[in-house]
Amino acid sequence: MNDEALIWNVTHTEALLHTPVFDVLAQKEVSASGHSGTYVAMQAPDWVMVIPVLGEDFLLVRQWRHAARCLTTEFPGGVRDGDEDPAETAARELLEETGFRAGTLRLLGRCNPNPALFSNTFHCYLAQELIPTGVQHLDADELLRYERRPIREVVAAFGSPEFSHGLMGTALAFYLREKQ
Repeated sequence: MNDEALIWNVTHTEALLHTPVFDVLAQKEVSASGHSGTYVAMQAPDWVMVIPVLGEDFLLVRQWRHAARCLTTEFPGGVRDGDEDPAETAARELLEETGFRAGTLRLLGRCNPNPALFSNTFHCYLAQELIPTGVQHLDADELLRYERRPIREVVAAFGSPEFSHGLMGTALAFYLREKQ
């Protein structure tokens, strides 16, 4: 079967739910072979995560995750605002959450966080030559603290309850690929 035979075409889209974070759509689709069905898709802004490196340590944030109802430790990150360049989002989120500026900021990779459900893109940046400002710029409902942790410790502990954020695993994969 060639790639063209695998493609489905959207024939109708209906908005099911609008939230401040994402929209849920019902998409009627038809395959090249004539199969049809209705599938759920979520449209969300792009997500950005930044890996701040200080010597042999990562700079991480510890925060409450509402859906999972637990504390996690992860890389700083957030949602891309409108047409903001993803690198600007990475620099902004790093400064807001940790109070550090990146001397250098480089794209490590991008991917779709879950193409079965989401239409957005995940962008991952490496931040080095960090400059402390001493001031976080947190949103009113953003309760978090930042901390330094040895890189080897974080890599070894990924997948534990403390380091359970799946996109952090993707970011670690981008980082480790870069270090090969």
